[in-house]
Amino acid sequence: MARIVVIDDDPDFVEAVRLILEAGGHEVHAAGSPEEGRARIESVRPDLVLLDVMMPEATEGFHLVWALRRHPDPAVREVPILLLTALHATTDLRLYPDLADATYGPGEYLPVQGFLEKPVEPSLLLRRIAEVLAAAPTSRRGGQGG
Repeated sequence: MARIVVIDDDPDFVEAVRLILEAGGHEVHAAGSPEEGRARIESVRPDLVLLDVMMPEATEGFHLVWALRRHPDPAVREVPILLLTALHATTDLRLYPDLADATYGPGEYLPVQGFLEKPVEPSLLLRRIAEVLAAAPTSRRGGQGG
């Protein structure tokens, strides 16, 4: 089981993700804004963050990534982050190139562990979470298992 903070301004999406994650045995903490998400991360000390990019003020998810990566507390600064976004479906902006021409790996373009397109299949979401958690240093997990 892992502690996961889900940050998204769409309460229906958060609830759907919560159900998937809890069915997968994870502990879920939700936040509806970047500010609330940062506070939740600082208090919960999660094993992983699932973060939306597009929130009410546009690309707030990007700003939160950089704020977390500059945080003075290593437990916050080093938390693994997966971006969940519909950005590619709604804009021409690309967070990463086509998989056929993969120039960037996770963390090379933006300091996160990966990107998932909304809507995401539950099995893919759980698989990517498991992969990221498996790659995280064991000291990050606090002995919670996986």
